[in-house]
Amino acid sequence: MKAIQIPPVLAAMNAVFERSGFQAYLVGGAVRDLLRGKTPTDFDVATDATPEQMMRLFRRVIPTGIEHGTVTVLFRGEKIEATTFRAESGYSDSRRPDAVAFGAGIEADLSRRDFTMNAVAVSLRSGEAVDPFGGRADIQGKIIRAVGAPLARFREDGLRPVRAVRFAATLGFALEAETERALSATSDVTAAVSRERFRDEFCKMLAADKPSLGLRLMEKSGILALFIPELLECRGVAQADFRGHHQFDVLDHLFYACDGAPRENLDVRLAALFHDVGKPAVQGAAQKPDASGTAQKIRTFYNHEQTSAKLARSILIRLRFPKRAVEYVSLLVARHTFHYGPSWSDAAVRRFLTRVPLSAVDDLFSLRLADIYGMTRSKSVISGARRENLAEFRERILRILEAKQALSLKDLAVNGYDLRQIGIPAGKLLGTVLNELLDAVLADPAKNTREHLLNIAGELYSAGFQSGISEF
Repeated sequence: MKAIQIPPVLAAMNAVFERSGFQAYLVGGAVRDLLRGKTPTDFDVATDATPEQMMRLFRRVIPTGIEHGTVTVLFRGEKIEATTFRAESGYSDSRRPDAVAFGAGIEADLSRRDFTMNAVAVSLRSGEAVDPFGGRADIQGKIIRAVGAPLARFREDGLRPVRAVRFAATLGFALEAETERALSATSDVTAAVSRERFRDEFCKMLAADKPSLGLRLMEKSGILALFIPELLECRGVAQADFRGHHQFDVLDHLFYACDGAPRENLDVRLAALFHDVGKPAVQGAAQKPDASGTAQKIRTFYNHEQTSAKLARSILIRLRFPKRAVEYVSLLVARHTFHYGPSWSDAAVRRFLTRVPLSAVDDLFSLRLADIYGMTRSKSVISGARRENLAEFRERILRILEAKQALSLKDLAVNGYDLRQIGIPAGKLLGTVLNELLDAVLADPAKNTREHLLNIAGELYSAGFQSGISEF
């Protein structure tokens, strides 16, 4: 077979190895990328040099996993992970090998890898491929096949089935039949995988062009039931009625909404996946007249956004997402049901901005478009009038911001101290008055003057506001 062109930085690195009598091979995802005509984003090297020897060969070396034979070599601006050839045996905890033997040859090293597409090595000296398991053909055929017996390979590490699903989604490859059957047959070891390890693979899967491919495979294999069972409650929950908004049940809608979210934005993809996860808990039915006035049954999901936000928070916490992501994604889910129209008053736009942080507006708009896409899987529905509608909404928001109109209590021309000076006691009542003042200013920005607001506050207080009257 034709030799593979070795990137210059690796050729230079190999010269260092060869001067001391060592072999070095490119392995892992970079080989797969090169064989697919893609440019690798990082490099992994396998060598017969030990970590201690590599630390003497190269000036800048980080002992990132020295107990496993791995170091990170900082070489000509690249971070290159280099691992000593090794063989493994015994996986009693279904995660780590019980014994690791260094000094094995490259073929023994490749035999411990998960899938044939990841078990191809390329000599840094000659560019020739070492391919003992037919990985090159599987890459060309877009097939994910376990090295050796799939059941045995998956039982060695319960994360491997999750990785298989992730690769299927991100690469667009199909699982070989026996390998796919093994996904379900090894659910006991997959269930033992830490939530953090699953989360990391899950996030990589969500960065695929179409994460629905991986999500559906997770559902079919039982992996989804192990880690995010709440989503399975959405299967079979119909949404379609005479209004024609939805074509799919809730779960397919969530999968396709995830596809429709920007792939580079993990927060929005997570929000798209969970934005309706609460619908099964609140589903109902009502009557609504159609165009002819005839009463028709409609499906209802009142306040589903709040239930969905609570479930999203619970899921993200369980999967050990950072607190920032938990809070932000939950916020997007809770606020996703806005339906802007040109008839909105400026006051309505200002009230929208009191509920949604300015920093979240663009992401919320992206989530809204993803939600719409997920209803029909038609890209045409998120272009034209709907996109122009959101563009108009954004312009109106910008105009309000440019005018520096009050949108929060800190923007008011008075504060709690000012209200105490006119006799309103500190406490819950004072806070309620301040909120009423903000509501008045949201309705009419011209009222945001010290004199005007103090007059309003005094009138509210003297009119018996302290007795519990809350209308203004």
